[in-house]
Amino acid sequence: MAIFQYKKIASANRLLIAISISLVVLFLNVIPADARRFAEGPVKLTIYPAKAGELEKKYLLMVKAEDQIDGDAVPLYEQAINSIPKDFNQEQISEWLKLPLEQFPQEQAEEALQKYLESMQLVVRAARCKECNWPEWKPGNETGDLGVYRKLAYILGLWARLEISRGGYEGAAIAMRTAFVMARDLGQAPTIIHTLVGAAVGGVMCIELEQYLQGQDSPNLYKTIADMPRPFVDVEKAIENEKKVDLGSVADESMREQIAKQNESSYERVRLISKRLDNNLNGLQCVEAVRHYAATHAGQLPQALGDIKDVEIPNDLMSGKAFEYRRTATGATLQSAIPEGGNERDAVHYEIVLKK
Repeated sequence: MAIFQYKKIASANRLLIAISISLVVLFLNVIPADARRFAEGPVKLTIYPAKAGELEKKYLLMVKAEDQIDGDAVPLYEQAINSIPKDFNQEQISEWLKLPLEQFPQEQAEEALQKYLESMQLVVRAARCKECNWPEWKPGNETGDLGVYRKLAYILGLWARLEISRGGYEGAAIAMRTAFVMARDLGQAPTIIHTLVGAAVGGVMCIELEQYLQGQDSPNLYKTIADMPRPFVDVEKAIENEKKVDLGSVADESMREQIAKQNESSYERVRLISKRLDNNLNGLQCVEAVRHYAATHAGQLPQALGDIKDVEIPNDLMSGKAFEYRRTATGATLQSAIPEGGNERDAVHYEIVLKK
């Protein structure tokens, strides 16, 4: 083998190894934030009847254009991150968020949130900005530690959970709306790691949405969930950006094809993570449709999703068909298909109990 040919292959292999390692690190560090939702089987939801309809702005999960403010969100996100105290205890927050709502430590959570007040104010303001101008990314540029956005997500999750535990649905909506906008902003950034962090932030908030819609007096959020964009985190732009980087320094055509083929499975996993978030939102929209049906049918669950006529039922994105819905002795189950190349953690699976 000629020396120059060996060098081309060795260089390409080093590039391929670096790309593979980086994606593995991303999956280990980012995905557990939301994949844990289905790690122990179906999620049990106890719901109450509530009609769907137009919502007051204070309950919306995205910021309306007329409520946006002038400014760029990115510097404010950075200020919010820099304002997080050094003694931030994500493990403690995570443990609190695993507790049943009736066991949630309200006083401790409120005391903790006082320390994060500056960060909360900054990120709320960032989420209302008209612009979100991420720095242009070029090959070789470092993205920085984007995992710190998960700290903001956990702070917002703690805020939402505290409000929900007290029946403060307006405050909880502000916290969730802020986090969802931040997730959306991250999803429109130029690199795959940005989009994966955005999907993880969105996944954290889906857990809080599950808590929210179980409140006895919680407003039905069907309309605002339905109005959230799909895909919520669009990974295609970031994938195209990184494809250019992955192959830009490889002149040999056969080697370019080899690297592209090797990376495609990783890109498909990134696409699946984005689709999983969208399907979580679709599943929660279905649950709100069920609450609406119960409110308009004497407190009864539908026998089938097709019985719900006056609001649209979104499809299971993993199958392209309706979610699997079955009545049981205690209520109903709502389940999505397991996607090709995925597992149970990539599926929606709810056990629903209706209280009147």
